[in-house]
Amino acid sequence: MRQEVVLAMLAKEPSHGYQLRARLRDALGPLGDAMNDGQVYVTLTRLEKAGLLAAERSADDADRSERKVYALTPDGQRRVAEWIAEVSWPKPDLAEFHLKLIAAASAGLADPLTIVDTQRRELLRRLRDAQRAAMAEPDPSDAALLLEGIVLRLQADLRWLEACETNWTHRRSGS
Repeated sequence: MRQEVVLAMLAKEPSHGYQLRARLRDALGPLGDAMNDGQVYVTLTRLEKAGLLAAERSADDADRSERKVYALTPDGQRRVAEWIAEVSWPKPDLAEFHLKLIAAASAGLADPLTIVDTQRRELLRRLRDAQRAAMAEPDPSDAALLLEGIVLRLQADLRWLEACETNWTHRRSGS
């Protein structure tokens, strides 16, 4: 879990760990289902040790136990502000699949068209899953927007696979 996401979610208001988990799940929709609850607490502990969060004990009236309430420190507020202002986007690096495809084709280890076809089937499965999840989300929602980004990325990867298929088919025909 990105530490900055946790800090940003706490920028709105101090929270117990379970409140923070619930807000993250609400914001992420079905993408939050993969979130490891234990990782949220590990992240909170690391941020507290780094001086970006302060924790106070508060009594929970419901079960009379004490819970930690986490709040941003001034350093935590600065870190969130810097993260939000930062312009970042994943580098257009080659993924492992791209390298595997080219290496297997160049070395004659496998038919590149077979590799492309196998990858296409997997991407189509993921695309269907993402589209179903997006359709199940209320529109507009933050989760729907995140899912749309996943759908668009998968569609771009499928177009690249089509270009690969065209390339190797063209080579085989000798044109």
